[in-house]
Amino acid sequence: MSWIQDPAFINILYIISFSLFIYGLMKLTGPKTAVQGNWIAAAGMGVAVVATLLIRGMSNWWLIALGVVVGTVISIPAAYKVKMTAMPQMVALFNGLGGGAIALISWAQFRDTGGFAEEELSKVIASLFAALVGSISFWGSNVAFGKLQEILPGKPVGLGRLQQPVNLLTFVAAVVCAVAIASGQTSEWWMIGLLIASAILGLMVVLPIGGADMPVVISLLNALTGLSAAAKGIALDNTALIVAGMIVGASGSILTSLMAKAMNRSIPAIVAGGFGGGGTSGGGDTGGEDRHVNSTSAADAAIQMAYAGNVVVVPGYGLAVAQAQHLVKEMAELLGEKGITVSYAIHPVAGRMPGHMNVLLAEADVPYEALKEMDEINSQFGQTDVSLVIGANDVTNPAAETNPDSPIYGMPILKVNQSQSVIVLKRSMSPGFAGIENELYYDPKTAMLFGDAKSSVADIVEELKQL
Repeated sequence: MSWIQDPAFINILYIISFSLFIYGLMKLTGPKTAVQGNWIAAAGMGVAVVATLLIRGMSNWWLIALGVVVGTVISIPAAYKVKMTAMPQMVALFNGLGGGAIALISWAQFRDTGGFAEEELSKVIASLFAALVGSISFWGSNVAFGKLQEILPGKPVGLGRLQQPVNLLTFVAAVVCAVAIASGQTSEWWMIGLLIASAILGLMVVLPIGGADMPVVISLLNALTGLSAAAKGIALDNTALIVAGMIVGASGSILTSLMAKAMNRSIPAIVAGGFGGGGTSGGGDTGGEDRHVNSTSAADAAIQMAYAGNVVVVPGYGLAVAQAQHLVKEMAELLGEKGITVSYAIHPVAGRMPGHMNVLLAEADVPYEALKEMDEINSQFGQTDVSLVIGANDVTNPAAETNPDSPIYGMPILKVNQSQSVIVLKRSMSPGFAGIENELYYDPKTAMLFGDAKSSVADIVEELKQL
């Protein structure tokens, strides 16, 4: 059975594994094949794990088995029990664990090789890069988790003018430790110093970023974890780790760029300090002005949509909080039976993570072809009879186009204000992540239906059944 541990056979297994990674990723492009894609990619990871365990010299089998059991016992129940509203937090947490694992592997390699003695310089540099970036990703992801879970304040928390000097100082400290190790220093304190400095940097970079920028932060940290994994793969001569890391790093980088573009904000500006306080309380600054809003009822909303030619549903984080996606689909089916065309306007940064609304609606089996991206749907709002906004705040705020003093000025939005009429389902007049009022709510053709979104949609459904 010696052929099983032959390097050529192990390389074949690695080729199979990353082929499955790539094929699985291709399947993730649509909701109908996404589940299959996940299973295919998971099978690829299984093959990669088996291939790694077959490498000669692999030991500590009981410790490896214990790690697998502990990880399985924790992760599977967590993934099954997590609510859709908490999915962004879980993504941030699991992504951080990946970066933390890479940093710890680098530390273990440092200890196992006597401070990288006799290691090639290129592999030492790759391992140090993996440690630095992995540690940043781990601690930054934990801050993102804390903000999304509201354990930490959603608003920016920073040091003011000292923020950037402190960030620069910690980065220089991490680089100095890395250079010292690469130059032949074998004291473990240099590696500990590198990990501590990069940990502080990860904390200090993400803490000043507000809730409005969190979708971009999640995808950026995901990209960093992928890059650290690829670097670790180079240091360990692990083909599967290199390919998987590069796939995650490249896709995360592309997604980060697209998300930043969707918010009309540069990535350096986001990292330098974001805006928004999570929108969990407060009603924004009205300057002391008592502004009028139009209220409506579920019965009136149902009648308005029942006699429309087309309806556009605009989902936001409020839809996720209320878990109203299944009722929204039922409402759309009732409208469809009346000959009314229903579509869904999807903003790239609606919700708290990339693709949040797509995942939410896919869970309710909403037809994929009914989901319309921002660029496509914006040209149709002028011919839309009714737009039904469910918990979407900043991404529908006309101030992004009309108020140069607004912090979201210039951010592309869903132009629901161009519809013939707008119905907004919302608990209160509290602001969104950016912490500012939505001018759409004061538009004369906008009607507010206050209350829990799930209850409101349920009432609308009952009313539609009576018409």
